[in-house]
Amino acid sequence: MTILALDHVQLAMPAGGEDDARRFYAGLLGLAEVAKPANLAKRGGCWFESGPVRIHLGVEADFRPARKAHPALLVSDLPELADRLRASGFTVRIDEPLEGYDRVYVSDPFGNRIELMQRLQS
Repeated sequence: MTILALDHVQLAMPAGGEDDARRFYAGLLGLAEVAKPANLAKRGGCWFESGPVRIHLGVEADFRPARKAHPALLVSDLPELADRLRASGFTVRIDEPLEGYDRVYVSDPFGNRIELMQRLQS
């Protein structure tokens, strides 16, 4: 048995947060929303993807944001995305350097930690 790939990352959100999720994940991060299967759509939440990157947001009744565990997304223009997030009222945080990358953290509208990374040119 061999693990072949990571299919998706699931993050939690509170009930009724779908529009905020769409504004952040689609509107700001540029991920496309994809329809949830009909048998899962009744649970609420929404799914987003870009190429092999898939992020599922699911409603959790006793919601608590993920403040340490997080997805790390590779982006093509980190300064532009960071500026866009700041202009939309999000706090962009710089953390310890990671060799070979520029990176920042932002919290989604629900407080989930998201890492945004850009590979440095060698």
